[in-house]
This record gives sequence, structure tokens and C-alpha cells, in this order.
Amino acid sequence: MSRANQLPLSQLKNLRTQRKERSAPLPSPAVPTQLAPELEALAAWLDSAFRVPGLGIRFGLDAILGLIPGVGDTFSSLASLYILHAATRYGVPRTTIMRMGLNVAIDYVVGSLPIVGDLFDVFWKSNQWNVAILRHHLATAPDQRKQSTWGDRLFVAVVIAMLLATLVGSVLIAVWLMRSLAHVIGL
Repeated sequence: MSRANQLPLSQLKNLRTQRKERSAPLPSPAVPTQLAPELEALAAWLDSAFRVPGLGIRFGLDAILGLIPGVGDTFSSLASLYILHAATRYGVPRTTIMRMGLNVAIDYVVGSLPIVGDLFDVFWKSNQWNVAILRHHLATAPDQRKQSTWGDRLFVAVVIAMLLATLVGSVLIAVWLMRSLAHVIGL
């Protein structure tokens, strides 16, 4: 016989109540409702703290640190990851976090290229865009926040397609160079 069959009716009701209480979801941690001012300040310092007089072009520490070969873009990307980490505290959907992460990844990869990457860092404002995404998330009604937008999905799909095309192109160029080199050497 099961334990439920041996219990009186009053204890059986208590047992059912206890099971419901155990299976109740854990309370979610408090999600901030306003954007922390340090995120705005960090994005401004990284992307637009300085202005070129006469041209009105703004750039930040990201572009300046990018001038240091090897480590500059790594340091600025670490600061960018702080904004990305904050997105998880704000309850941003995974697709949107992926979009924000791709903004940082593009900034890091292209910014690492000599000369071209330094110019790219002046115009690619990944931190300000990511903070704008956070601001938009907080301005959206709570019942709609968990829905990733088509814009997020499209952005992620286009970036993945571009990365795959770059990978395939790089492999094809490497194979072509190897064959050309083997032909020149006479192998």
C-alpha cells in the first residue's frame, strides 16, 4: 500500500500542500528598472569622450587603446564585457545578449587589424549601441521584454552569415596560396 492510502484525510491534504510549496518557483532576484549611470559613463568614455575639432568626429578610449598593438583592443573589450554582463542583470533576452556580444566581437576582431582597425574603432560605437539596447529593453513593457525582436534575429543571422563567408573565403584563399606556392616551388 502506498503511503497516501495509509494517511487520514487531514494529513493527506497537508501532504499535498507541502508538495505544492516545494514545487513553487523560486522568487526571481530583483531586476533593476533603471539603467545604472556608470554604464552610460563607461560607454561614453569608451566610444565618444573626445572630439576632433572642426570635424565633429567623436572617439573614445577604445580607439586610443586600439593603437597599442596586441593588448589595446583586448583591454577595451574587457571593459565592453562589463556592459554585456550588466545586460544579464537586467534580464535581457538571450538573442539580444547575443546581438550585444556580436557588437563587441566585431569591435574586437576588426579593431585588432593594423591601421584599418584603428579607423574602424573611431566609427564603430559598440558600447553606446549596447547601452542603447539596454535602455530600449528597460523602456519596453515587462510583458514584452522576453520577446526577442526580428531586428535582433536578423542582425545575428546576418553576422553569422558574414562570419561563415569570411571563414570560407579565408580557407579558399589559403588553399589557393598553398597551391600557388607549391606550383612556384615545383612540387
